[in-house]
Amino acid sequence: MDAASATLTTKMVDTCSITDIIEVYDSPATSLVPAVYMTAFSFVPAPATVVYVDGFNLYYGALKGTPHRWLDLDGLFRRLRPGDDIQQIRYCSAMVVGPTRPNQEVYLKALATTPKVEVSLGKFKEKQVRCGVSACTFSGSRFYTTQEEKRTDVNIAVAMIDDANRGVCEKVILVSGDSDLVPAVTLVRSRHPSIEITVYVPANHRRRAFATELRGAAHKHRDLPLRLLPLSQFPDPITLRDGSLLSKPADWAVLTGTTPS
Repeated sequence: MDAASATLTTKMVDTCSITDIIEVYDSPATSLVPAVYMTAFSFVPAPATVVYVDGFNLYYGALKGTPHRWLDLDGLFRRLRPGDDIQQIRYCSAMVVGPTRPNQEVYLKALATTPKVEVSLGKFKEKQVRCGVSACTFSGSRFYTTQEEKRTDVNIAVAMIDDANRGVCEKVILVSGDSDLVPAVTLVRSRHPSIEITVYVPANHRRRAFATELRGAAHKHRDLPLRLLPLSQFPDPITLRDGSLLSKPADWAVLTGTTPS
């Protein structure tokens, strides 16, 4: 670091906390973060942080149809939150029903190679839905069967409240745009006011990025930085402990318009 940068760093540390500086510069492209972090590390311990990921919200909001589905969550959050001591990453999803299930099974095996990631799975349940297309001329039943994801938001809410009650974290990072999580966020804020909650909404389309209710319930909110996704991919293949290789699904390497996998 040159003299000018050192002077700037010292002034910034004198006027604001290291956490504030790191959160402003949460991109791996900046060289200021490591300098400031190392300068102040001995004075400001990194806050214990737990990350909660809504798997399908992340998929539909930021990953679907992209070549970035081989996502290393541990790598992503180390880049996104360099000033946090990440204790655990809780990935909540459900096993899909259909031909893309093998791709999901491979990805879950990849996540299992990262010790900080804990996977909690719900399920899909069939339900009857009434066709809402008023111009439809079909003479048969207006109801059809579809699949509905169950328990993901409940699993996140229960884990978040339990972690807060056990005092395992000083910060909560929530990756979702689902308003069903607002009650859990509100409860944690009410019962544990010292825990800071930041919501990252995964969205590659402006309409999906609104998530007004969930954003409003948290202390802080941001769009998930999509620029970090290509930087946070698992190696292909992954070498497992037994020496075998785990390869990325072949159709994940290209832009597609596929269903969740």
